[in-house]
Amino acid sequence: MGDLTTNRSSVTGTAPVLVASNRGPVSFSTADDGTLTLRRGGGGLVSGLSAIDDPNAVWVCAALDDSDRRAAAEAPHGRLDLAGHEVGGQAVRMLDIDPLTFARAYNGVANSTLWFVHHLLYATPTAPSFDAAFRTEWAAYRAYNEAFAEALAAEAAPNAAVLVQDYHLSLVPALLREARPDLRIGHFSHTPWAPPEYYRMLPDDVARAVLTGILGADRAGFLTQRWARAFAACCEDLLGATVDHDALTVTVDGRTTRLGVHALGADADFLRERAHRTDVDERLAALRAAVGDRRTIVRVDRTELSKNIVRGLQAYRHLLRTRPEWHDRVVHIAFAYPSRTDLAEYRAYTAAVQRLAEEIDAEFATPAWQPLILHVDDDFPRSLAAYRLADVALVNPIRDGMNLVAKEVPVVSDHGCALVLSREAGAHAELKDDALTVNPYDVIATAEALHAGLTMSPEERADRTKRLAAAATALPPQQWFLDQLNAL
Repeated sequence: MGDLTTNRSSVTGTAPVLVASNRGPVSFSTADDGTLTLRRGGGGLVSGLSAIDDPNAVWVCAALDDSDRRAAAEAPHGRLDLAGHEVGGQAVRMLDIDPLTFARAYNGVANSTLWFVHHLLYATPTAPSFDAAFRTEWAAYRAYNEAFAEALAAEAAPNAAVLVQDYHLSLVPALLREARPDLRIGHFSHTPWAPPEYYRMLPDDVARAVLTGILGADRAGFLTQRWARAFAACCEDLLGATVDHDALTVTVDGRTTRLGVHALGADADFLRERAHRTDVDERLAALRAAVGDRRTIVRVDRTELSKNIVRGLQAYRHLLRTRPEWHDRVVHIAFAYPSRTDLAEYRAYTAAVQRLAEEIDAEFATPAWQPLILHVDDDFPRSLAAYRLADVALVNPIRDGMNLVAKEVPVVSDHGCALVLSREAGAHAELKDDALTVNPYDVIATAEALHAGLTMSPEERADRTKRLAAAATALPPQQWFLDQLNAL
């Protein structure tokens, strides 16, 4: 782990609140002249942490690339704020973890194993296969988690509150409790949780280590009741834990961890303001020019295997094949942004999306009508423009911890939008009353739901959208974060 095992920050033990996550609130790039340029990130966690009004709070994160590593190495003990970087009002400690260790932990275990298990993504006749290479990756994952636990232990004030985020850091709570039993520790899972019969696919010792790692926390948080109950069931099944299903507690070896449910919502104020800036207006005008007076079906996703983009395109193709009245009257705007391009499965999936899009255009396009507009480059203002324009939003993941797109579209929609929503998205628990629910594997039913959305009256769409937006913003990021902190 390089010198991480001996480093201690010059401000050891002054942070009353700490957050740990793989990705931090800032990232760096290197300019042509060699200078480092800082970029502040967005998202629910960054918004949430801004709710902490304490300059001594510390965010511990990993350096994700060479520019990040250089910034971390040049800062005193990785403390970017002490190196003079403008990191947004709180302290940030960025960990310069050995690149090979990081790659094995992040790609090998977090994204190729734990993500696949929790999203039920394996093609089980051939995968997974937990061999000697996996054991090397698992050792790296443990070392990566140890680096985080050590940094948190060094920064935390006595009795501090520590909020550990996500599947990358599932071992941290137990490691940190061992080092600092005085701390109040929370862990939050932003993914679904696999049911026991699927979770047991992991090697027995690994499956137990992940569970006992999270149970090192005083409180383990989940996005929905469904995921919390699945975690409890795994603890019962693999650890012989005592579970109180009403109180949502898990007890192992005399120690009890409380489970909590915090359904992260959309940041309405930010989204509404951002969606009406000039750059979004410009992109909206360009989309309107491309679409003309036709109806729109919009999807915005990463090209992530769980997002189910291919079946969504198949459903659109089925709609056009079986309902010719939509020819030249609808355009599908599909934004599928690159994700995890280090992994072969993801590169192949992106290629499959592009191939199917070409087939749809080849089958249906006319000189006057492009039935599908596909973009695979990331452009947030363009996504917001599509949200505003959408008549129908398609959100059909095969499994999703929450899915904030389903919550964001109703918030910024200009005229009301029908939401076609997979029952396997965490957001479905809150939005199901006003969404058009689909089984994400059923292409024909999804096509019928798209038709229902396209034919819905403007009044009904507007009414549903108002209710969807209210539900979607019930727990904005700052309150979501403070609720977890207060619960500790």
